[in-house]
Amino acid sequence: MSQKLVCNCNGTMPLDAKAMGAPIHQSLCRQEVSSFLKALDGSESLVIACTQEAALFSELANQAEKPLVAPLRFVNIREVAGWTQEANTSGPKIAALLALADMPEAEPVPVVNYESQGRLLIIGAGSQVIPWAEKLSQSLDVSVLCTESADLPLNRSYPIFSGVVTKLDGYLGNFSVNWDLQNPIDPEMCTRCGACVEVCPEGAIDLSFQIDLEKCKSHRACVTACAGIGAISFDRKERERSSDFDLILDLRADPKMRMSQTPQGYFAPGVDPLDQALATNQLLEMVGEFEKPKYFVYNEKICAHGRNGKVGCSACIDVCSTGAIGSIFKNGQGSVEVNPNLCMGCGACATTCPSGAMRYNYPSVAHQGKELKTLANVFTAEAKKINQAMAPSLLLHTLKAGTQMIDGLGRSAHIMPKQFEGLPAFVIPYGIEHIASTGLDLWLGALTYGFAEVILLLSGDEDPAYRAALEQQTELANSILKAYGFDERIHLIAASSADDLASLSKAMGAFRQRGSLAPICTPASIGLSNQKRETLEAVLEHLQRQAKSPLPEFGVALPKSSLIGGLTINKDACTLCMSCVSSCPEGALLDNPDEPVLSFIEKQCVQCGLCVQTCPEKALTLAPRLQTVEQRKQRAVLNETQAFHCISCGKPFGTLKMVDLMLTKLGAHGAFAGAAMERLKMCGDCRVVDMVKKES
Repeated sequence: MSQKLVCNCNGTMPLDAKAMGAPIHQSLCRQEVSSFLKALDGSESLVIACTQEAALFSELANQAEKPLVAPLRFVNIREVAGWTQEANTSGPKIAALLALADMPEAEPVPVVNYESQGRLLIIGAGSQVIPWAEKLSQSLDVSVLCTESADLPLNRSYPIFSGVVTKLDGYLGNFSVNWDLQNPIDPEMCTRCGACVEVCPEGAIDLSFQIDLEKCKSHRACVTACAGIGAISFDRKERERSSDFDLILDLRADPKMRMSQTPQGYFAPGVDPLDQALATNQLLEMVGEFEKPKYFVYNEKICAHGRNGKVGCSACIDVCSTGAIGSIFKNGQGSVEVNPNLCMGCGACATTCPSGAMRYNYPSVAHQGKELKTLANVFTAEAKKINQAMAPSLLLHTLKAGTQMIDGLGRSAHIMPKQFEGLPAFVIPYGIEHIASTGLDLWLGALTYGFAEVILLLSGDEDPAYRAALEQQTELANSILKAYGFDERIHLIAASSADDLASLSKAMGAFRQRGSLAPICTPASIGLSNQKRETLEAVLEHLQRQAKSPLPEFGVALPKSSLIGGLTINKDACTLCMSCVSSCPEGALLDNPDEPVLSFIEKQCVQCGLCVQTCPEKALTLAPRLQTVEQRKQRAVLNETQAFHCISCGKPFGTLKMVDLMLTKLGAHGAFAGAAMERLKMCGDCRVVDMVKKES
């Protein structure tokens, strides 16, 4: 356990020392700072209930002679509880937040490395890029690509290219740029001697050292004047140029990289001088070696991306806003490949992945599950102590942007309580790296732990694909809850930006007016697993046991986006060729080596659709639905028929229906008349024997 230092911030928070089990300071960061310094000498780790002065406390700790037992941990109780309209009843929330801060940190994850030597390419109109090149060339290894002409500096202090960008991709330390040289003068070779300017009779060449082709009358005097240098050629065949860079400053009005989250090391600040200045300041700091977490774990074995050359699930590729995920097919088997240097850690790939092959790991769902269970248990226990009949609601938010919004709302509610509504006493904020990284397994898992509802705060900076994915997953989660007779318990709050406190205040006011909800079930003892399907199955089993209404015999239909569901089959069209069995990446479809029977285990199905695409008779259709846990575990027969036995040896080698169909299709063909038609009724071995006998 750690020692907790709690401060009521100059008496502005009604904190009860007895209820909290810790002394309450009034000015820990000022007059009572000695209490903090004394605590540094102790043998316990420290949790400080103040984020406002985290920098001050950290600096004092660094100056202390005795090294810290463990890094300082800070928790905000002021803006989320003590400064709200319900500060007097926020004790359970504060206790839960302090308990969360006392938990072990997540296991470290692997890191992704970058190395930048400061090779910078500035792209844009010459009038824009040359001034910045002059300033930055003193600190960085600058190159310039002029997409529009401008007077060039006479000194060749840095490489200057011209042309149109044809390709730009990569990341910090590893950008690759291709461009097409469109002007007869190659500025990379030009010495700025001015000979071409002097001899051009039309004045088509100026100090940009580019030829105005509308003025040029093809006298070619410039070519003759430049013969010793060779920078001018009207018949140049090799116009494609390419080079590698560590950093990109893209000043074009229409940048090449349009994704919402551009790679590390790429800056496109637009034409505003202030934005450009801010970008160049960041560029100066991006020289050296850097690292970031590897946010994901990928298990190719359970990926439902593709089989037999066909694409089934492409959810992760479709939702990725950085272009970090691509498709790979080897020997007909499809998988995906993630470039960890391009991955920015949104986690939407894991949220939309139906099989759990793509898993978010910063932190893992298993670690988050332990923290959520602690929050729910402590809140509930503390509420019972003071006879408060309320259950906690979980407010999930992106760590950086969401914290900014919640803190801003707390300060506004404290200063202007009539204009702004702070967080209700039952709403517990929980920050995650990115709001898109959370999905069904965590949301429904939180409900089974005793949270009454889960609220997702979108802070306005999310990619549209992320919002769409979260809306789909929310619809699916609520459809599952409705199937069990519960009401909707997963909600979205969509703000326009991190400064949109009005939307958040309005939502919190509505929750406060409604009051806290009762949990939908008694708390579960299950632990959330890193295996998505395993967690979902455990959660669904718990919800089913406590459902308000039983599922109907044939289940309840779910939205098309569902990762849970079954199959319907047209038995008249199905020939039991079993091509669907070989295409299923999850083992949901099964054949029988002894008889023509097609079976299905619904629990294994991830609704990828590969079987539907593979079926030559188009006999299969996906059926998103929720059946009972028992039904979904059973091996059900989808279709069966009589076997066709070889007319020679009697061995079964196909289905009666398949052979009849083959005979019907081939019977009119001359090549299969007489004995040849009879051979179609034989197994492979007997067919060969019969052919040899006839030939001899």
